[in-house]
Amino acid sequence: MDATGIRTIAELDEIHSALHPVLRDLSTNGRVVVLGSVPDPDDHHQAAAQQALEGFVRSLGKELGKGRTAQLVRLRPAAEAEAEPPTVVAEGTDGTDGVAEVEGATDARPAPAPTPVAVGGGATRTVRTGTVRLGVVPALDDPPAGPVVTPVTALPAPVAEPARATGGTDTAEALRSTFRFLLSPRSAYVSGQVITLDPALPTTGAGATGTDPHVPADPAHPLAGRTALVTGAARGIGATVARTLARDGAHVVLLDVPQSEPELSALAESLGGRALPLDITAPDAGDAIVAALPCDLDVLVHNAGITRDRRLVNMPADRWRPVLDVNLASVLRTTDHLLASGAVRAGGRVVATASIAGIAGNTGQTNYAASKAGVIGMVRSLAPRAAAEYGVTVNAVAPGFIETRMTAAIPLVIREAGRRMNSLSQGGLPEDVAETVAWFADPGSGAVNGQVVRVCGQSLLGA
Repeated sequence: MDATGIRTIAELDEIHSALHPVLRDLSTNGRVVVLGSVPDPDDHHQAAAQQALEGFVRSLGKELGKGRTAQLVRLRPAAEAEAEPPTVVAEGTDGTDGVAEVEGATDARPAPAPTPVAVGGGATRTVRTGTVRLGVVPALDDPPAGPVVTPVTALPAPVAEPARATGGTDTAEALRSTFRFLLSPRSAYVSGQVITLDPALPTTGAGATGTDPHVPADPAHPLAGRTALVTGAARGIGATVARTLARDGAHVVLLDVPQSEPELSALAESLGGRALPLDITAPDAGDAIVAALPCDLDVLVHNAGITRDRRLVNMPADRWRPVLDVNLASVLRTTDHLLASGAVRAGGRVVATASIAGIAGNTGQTNYAASKAGVIGMVRSLAPRAAAEYGVTVNAVAPGFIETRMTAAIPLVIREAGRRMNSLSQGGLPEDVAETVAWFADPGSGAVNGQVVRVCGQSLLGA
């Protein structure tokens, strides 16, 4: 739904009139994505209407059930004025092929009847409603003032990503990688999220000219020719992230503590990558990473993390300090060093790992929650400056209950409660986190910056 034009409370009625008739037809594992605008600080009526969309989408995500998800994607105002119609390939979420709107495409399903839908400003536009399992971004060269439900037809061949100009990208291109992710099975454990896109962001560093030579021609392998470093990569989520980035074509460098070298080396060899046994908290870790890299980095994934749980009243300093050192201080030091040394290329991606514990807090985890909240603070502060100075984006994933060896050791009752305390009523998998990291790392995700996306099935904890 395109709701970028909604500016008044009265126009919010259009959300109900457009979605109410079609939600019962939304397939199992279906997707709802609402396209909105960033609230305008100079127009409190528009700000109220657009902020209302956030409450709507978060509530809808909790109502849908059956593996269905809802997201709100906001565009910054400058982006909306230069929109062009994108072609989005959407993979099927129910075991079928995806669907997208393409001129000349055919579909074995009967086409739903056209239905007039009121749009912002009182105008009426005829759109097709009914089968809305998957859709495409509305044609944005003539953006409607209010919501539109787009038709669905057949799946086109993948479209190669065009090269991006130095000063930013158009809205169609900015939306493409995000909608490809949100409309696919890869976002299965992401729901109720608000993601802001800024197509005006530069994609190369200050003073660079020309287009980014590293944008791949093959969208099936978007990281081909790129190098990615993953910390905490010997096992668990880190190992899955490494496998996923390698699947997407990246040459992976896997970093973990020296004690894990056998596992680390075996995984690196299986992926055609390189193992880097290293204590990430060492003062010279940044220099050691630069010296060991085969070339400059395109993707830096901070996944290394530890827990030392205990209530604060029972927590000695030797259980407090190591958690902050590994989970936060090393992330800050390493990122600062690699950016300042130029080891991360213009057009690169930094992806950190936060946690819903850093958003909502958690009993017995004051140290862990502090470290993960600190990661969120780093992302929000560093992201705009890293984009302006280095042409690098900075984002974070915030996992919820993810099925790993660590969670398998939790007592059964507590473990089952953790699984069920979200809108999808199930635990997530390391692959869910890895796919979100891969979306952040995608060369087409340059408009995604400063975002913290929860991979938690829309946990009942936190916002």
